[in-house]
Formats: sequence, C-alpha cells, structure tokens
Amino acid sequence: MRLQTTIEIFDYWNRIRGTADAPLKSQVEPSAVPHLLQSLFILEMRGGGDIGFRLAGTRICDLFGRDLRGERFSSLWAHGQHTDIERTAMGVMDHAMPALFNATGYSTVGHQASFEIVMMPLRSPGGACDRLLGAITPAAAASWLEIVPLEFLTLDRSRLLPTHFGKSASAEMRPINEIAAGKSARFGQAMRRMVSHLLSAEAR
Repeated sequence: MRLQTTIEIFDYWNRIRGTADAPLKSQVEPSAVPHLLQSLFILEMRGGGDIGFRLAGTRICDLFGRDLRGERFSSLWAHGQHTDIERTAMGVMDHAMPALFNATGYSTVGHQASFEIVMMPLRSPGGACDRLLGAITPAAAASWLEIVPLEFLTLDRSRLLPTHFGKSASAEMRPINEIAAGKSARFGQAMRRMVSHLLSAEAR
C-alpha cells in the first residue's frame, strides 16, 4: 500500500472498527473524510447474488466516463477476470478481511495507467458483512485520465491486508489471486493459514 488515498481510507476504516473485525456500515461518516469522497466507493451484495456499486465517487465515475451507481463491479474488469474479481470481493465479505489490488487500466484508445484499489468489509446491523468500502486511486497523475475514459481494468496482483497485527506483518502479505480462483471453502482455509502464519511471525 503506497498511495496516500489508500493509506488514509484504510487507516480510517481501522479507526472506526476499533477491536471488531469490521465496522458497521452506519459508522462510516462521509464528513470525516471529505477530501477522499471523490475516490471512494461502496459495493453491496445484491439479491441476485452479484456485487454492485451502491455509491461511486465522482472521480471514479469520471475515470470510466459514466455513472457507476447500480452497475456490477465486475463490469470494470477484463472479461476473463469477471468471475475471479467477484469471488474475491465475496471472500472479503465472507471472511471480514480487507484486500488490496494492484491493477492496470486501459483506455478506449490504448493508454494505460496503474491503480491501487482497496476493499474493506462493512457489517449490517444484523451482523453480516454485506457491503464493502473501497477506493480506486491512480498510481501517478496522467493528463489523459481526465479526458479519455478507461475501458477496463486488469488485475496485476492482489493480497490480504493484515489488521490485527503489527507493522512487521506487512512483509508477510500473501497473493490471493490463486486463492480467489478456488472454491469459497478453499478461500477460507487459505485465509486461516495466512492468519496463523502472521500470528506466528508477530510472536517471534
């Protein structure tokens, strides 16, 4: 995690969750992070079993040249990655563990740019994680991003973000691309192994 927007929203999510694994969605106060709102999104699990945008900041909508509210999250990604991206987002909800994506965005005329995308689980009053708070941030400024819309994103790397561990655990973050491509049970097993490894590393 290198970009200021990503770091700030992750720190905010950590503050409001306290000792819980994920905060309640009612705890998110837009007024607490007004300078980040343009780059933030909220995803929700919908009745049809897919994940869609409940909210999307103006900067994100400008990047893709359209209002993303109500659109399926996987629609932003290259066609061959739709299933993996949606399964990963569901895994973040199911296991209440945030994830970080490094992605490349391609414009409609062939430009490309690097992006950092963070997704963090939110709980409903009933206790289930059914929404995600996130941010999409370009790694570097590019004038064409304000003019030419992105056509799609491709996933370069993804990994879980440690939450209950010290800073030394950051070196132990593991890729989740392959994990997300497996069944949900395998995703959970791999997460539990990763948590165990991080706890062991922290204890040393």
